[in-house]
Amino acid sequence: MPEKDYRAILTDREKEIIRGEADVSDKYYYRVITRVRQKIEQLEEDLQVLDDNHDSLGDEMREVVCDDGQESED
Repeated sequence: MPEKDYRAILTDREKEIIRGEADVSDKYYYRVITRVRQKIEQLEEDLQVLDDNHDSLGDEMREVVCDDGQESED
């Protein structure tokens, strides 16, 4: 897999479902939401590993995730 094709948290299918572009049942939609929430919770451990084992990767992740200057698409 080319490096540019790696995903972050969401799979292409999850993005499609969350955007409302996929015809799925409410039950399946909420199952996807739960799965994404679990991934978000796992970020805490990932961030700790980055902080403990690399000089700057934890800070780089915080800059991307916590950027208050990012404009909303709404």
